[in-house]
Amino acid sequence: MAYKSGFATIIGRPNVGKSTLLNRVIGEKIAIISDKPQTTRNKIQCVYTEKDFQIVFLDTPGIHKPKNKLGDYMVKVAENTLKEVDIILWLVDESLKIGPGDKYILDQIKDISTPKILVLNKIDKISQEEVNQIISNYKEFDIFEDIIPISAIHGSGVGKLMKTIKHHMPEGPQYFPEDMITDQPERLIIAEIIREKALHYLDQEVPHGIAVDIELIKPRQNNDIVDISATIYCERESHKGIIIGKNGRKLKGIGKSARVDIQRLLGSKVFLELWVKVNKNWREKEKILKSFGYK
Repeated sequence: MAYKSGFATIIGRPNVGKSTLLNRVIGEKIAIISDKPQTTRNKIQCVYTEKDFQIVFLDTPGIHKPKNKLGDYMVKVAENTLKEVDIILWLVDESLKIGPGDKYILDQIKDISTPKILVLNKIDKISQEEVNQIISNYKEFDIFEDIIPISAIHGSGVGKLMKTIKHHMPEGPQYFPEDMITDQPERLIIAEIIREKALHYLDQEVPHGIAVDIELIKPRQNNDIVDISATIYCERESHKGIIIGKNGRKLKGIGKSARVDIQRLLGSKVFLELWVKVNKNWREKEKILKSFGYK
């Protein structure tokens, strides 16, 4: 049997479950998850390998109307991946109506010759009748090789989706070693874990204005503890107080929650030290964006 391999991009509006699906497929927490939109900022490359095929997934920021230079960067990342892949996976949620955000994405992909699979996520939230209605709505566009309903959070339908992707993948080489699941540096994954925990803990006006910079990752001599020092950057002095919280409780909560996931990632105990600094309007400063890895 010929070996199949290729690249698949996951696109969709913010908060439709792209990162949840990716983590479900890979079986590891690589992409951060939040109920707040625009959580993913970079193109995250993850690898799924079986004995006769390999799929390299590109998880992208949600396609949306940008409001600043960071937003411009995020949308360009998402749209540029459409030209780099063998399959486009367009993830939509349980919304019964096709909204303006979905129509915008439709305009981006309708004339692209790359095979397209529509993935209807969050079917656990709706009835089978509603699932059928949504599928019927999208079938009218007549641009999809397949339409697969799934629940990324529960895993239902994901096995069928993987078989469908494999079916449409071309023959090709094994691009990455079979034990490799991501090309993301450890430092970036740790920063993203901390940012995820901050997203869960913080008020609505703060999350998009934060970034995390890892300043130190250093195993101690006996190798049983890893010291990590990180700075959470925000845009306003008032936000700094919110992040720290009364008597430092909120920052401690972020650190405690992040440490659990980081220890699981590294397989070692972690001493995590967090700092909070203000860098006003950093999302509009190209030099700062590049220093945080948004290149």
